[in-house]
Amino acid sequence: MGKSAVDLMGSSSEVHFSGFHMDGFEKREANTEQPTTSATDMYNQPFIIGVAGGAASGKKTVCDMIVQQLHDQRVVLVNQDSFYNNLTDEERARVQDYNFDHPDAFDTEELLRVMDKLKHGEAVDLPKYDFKSYKSDALRRVNPSDVIILEGILVFHDPRVRELMNMKIFVDTDADVRLARRIRRDTSEKDRDIGAILDQYSKFVKPAFDDFILPTKKYADIIIPRGGDNHVAVDLIVQHIRTKLGQHDLCKIYPNLYVIQSTFQIRGMHTLIRDAQITKHDFVFYADRLIRLVVEHGLGHLPFTEKQVVTPTGSVYTGVDFCKRLCGVSVIRSGESMENALRACCKGIKIGKILIHREGDNGQQLIYEKLPNDISERHVLLLDPILGTGNSAVQAISLLIQKGVPESNIIFLNLISAPKGVHVVCKSFPRIKIVTSEIEIGLNEDFRVIPGMGEFGDRYFGTDDDEQVTVISQ
Repeated sequence: MGKSAVDLMGSSSEVHFSGFHMDGFEKREANTEQPTTSATDMYNQPFIIGVAGGAASGKKTVCDMIVQQLHDQRVVLVNQDSFYNNLTDEERARVQDYNFDHPDAFDTEELLRVMDKLKHGEAVDLPKYDFKSYKSDALRRVNPSDVIILEGILVFHDPRVRELMNMKIFVDTDADVRLARRIRRDTSEKDRDIGAILDQYSKFVKPAFDDFILPTKKYADIIIPRGGDNHVAVDLIVQHIRTKLGQHDLCKIYPNLYVIQSTFQIRGMHTLIRDAQITKHDFVFYADRLIRLVVEHGLGHLPFTEKQVVTPTGSVYTGVDFCKRLCGVSVIRSGESMENALRACCKGIKIGKILIHREGDNGQQLIYEKLPNDISERHVLLLDPILGTGNSAVQAISLLIQKGVPESNIIFLNLISAPKGVHVVCKSFPRIKIVTSEIEIGLNEDFRVIPGMGEFGDRYFGTDDDEQVTVISQ
């Protein structure tokens, strides 16, 4: 006998988390035996920010401002200066001829090792470089954090280091200002005379900036003029970081992945439709509610135009006009469960169909497709409630692109997504958008999504094994 929705509401009221929402290493270790779930899926990866710019451009000030505004988060600052190579006795004797602004002056391999450990949730010992002895003379213990800020003049130079970053900031400050700051800093902090500072600047600092630092500006996601004086820019950056910290880890990697913000209502509905004992009627009812939320969220990513209307009071209201060139495409058969929600939101919308036969993990065969003739001129909402391995999705998206649909015009809507499927689709098609309501733990040895919700199409349309047995017995 299936449970009613009322019977199951008690379990949905408890606070519980699945997949990536885990606290502490104990829980992570307890789940490491899940099939096909990689170790990287079992911890919250930190948000890594790279801050580059010329010497004395205000990088440290910008970093300090970010850290101060993120006071309620665990933030660690890693300075590239900590990874200067130790000078030999011969180099120290001729230190005035040593170029500290050249990429070879840094131990980049050690930097990569330290950043990899921090990224994977391990504590590390950071060296502390002494600019008087020109050696690392101490270690500083750094624990795993929510945000890692990597600051230095050449942190964008090595592509391996850039690949680690979720956000890249270049602090752009006038050369005269940087020189004045450098003189003030080096005379007070490093006990150097002005003549030596100016000689080093003209001999090494300025040429290195032109040759190695300035060219990396093109890799920046954000360029901050005036450095720490630009409070507006820093405020916007912190706001963006907070938004990212509230997202799933995969959203930090793939900016084209959108997970609907979880609420107790959404968690409750997921609890209901995932329960194997729920009645078919309740499964369909709550699945439809979730599907409607996903569809509405997906429609919010469509382009719009400004439109003014006159209200019944005679006032002018400035709003937006919906995208007109739109169609849906459902992946038969589970995707057809999402058609009613799309029709309810978009009156008279055209809906095409794609049938892909699935055999195991890799055996995908296109059986049937019926699409609008003008689909290449439309934005497409691709409908499939479960994203598992991603192979069927890749085939469906490839077909749409072959039909002339621009990749950026495709929005893929699903209820739940496995990390593997997200990786496959986002890497294959970085310009499409994926909208989902929850990210799963992973896949089992049969390539089923876990914890999942079973065969969605069978449960939604009433053709699961239990239903069939009941009909036959009658």
